[in-house]
Amino acid sequence: MDTLMLILANLIVFALGISIGSFINVVVYRLPAGLSLLFPPSRCPHCLTKLKPYDNVPVLGWLWLKGCCRYCQGKIALRYPVVEAVTGLLFILIFWNFNVSLFTISYWVFCSWLLALSLIDLDTMTLPNQLTQSGLVIGIVFQAVVGFLPDGSWTRVASNLMTASLGIVLGLWLFDAIATVGSIIFGKTVMGGGDAKLAAMMGAWLGWKYLLLAAFVACLLGVSVGGGMIILSRRRWGYKMPFGPFLALGSVVTLFGGETILSSYLRLFVNGR
Repeated sequence: MDTLMLILANLIVFALGISIGSFINVVVYRLPAGLSLLFPPSRCPHCLTKLKPYDNVPVLGWLWLKGCCRYCQGKIALRYPVVEAVTGLLFILIFWNFNVSLFTISYWVFCSWLLALSLIDLDTMTLPNQLTQSGLVIGIVFQAVVGFLPDGSWTRVASNLMTASLGIVLGLWLFDAIATVGSIIFGKTVMGGGDAKLAAMMGAWLGWKYLLLAAFVACLLGVSVGGGMIILSRRRWGYKMPFGPFLALGSVVTLFGGETILSSYLRLFVNGR
């Protein structure tokens, strides 16, 4: 019975995740274009025909239609079911790590924001203020609620809010400093202002300590991927590459393994001296 309930719970979480992933696809397409997220209802991007509910089932709808519109046979990008499936798997991983808790629901929200911002940055090289600012506010609320529950400790609330505030300020200052120094060295803009705002949002959720770890992981990934692309595709140094996805990946790595990484670092390099 316990195994059956666990399987059922995972299926429910996955179904919720792919549904949220479907909405993330809407956000990524419509928000940069200045369109309403709710109206008009989902429609084919080619013939603009309103989709039936059974055409719009996450992942399965794309498979049933074999990646084509039912009405005009226009191609439906593979990215849509991939984003939905990735969101579903991400929801399951969070559920496995944090079980049935406030953290699970909160980190579902956080990772959904990160995924939407990453995809928009890949498409448009921008990070919309609507998402970074709303994500920052929700992060502050999260810190306050986590501090207050379960025993209503206002001292913990104040401590959490201080940690979030330091994370926000550090995120803004750190990436503004990186952008300024980079511009002086290379004589051109090397980082957009949206990256600093995303870092501030991450600071609200993770706190200053884990923000630093997430930023380090992001830089490590960015250098590795960027260097690999230059070597493999013979691109020149200085070509534009969105950094938002790397910040998001750094946040997810920190979310799942931040405590282990920091404790291992302290044990090896600090306590081992």
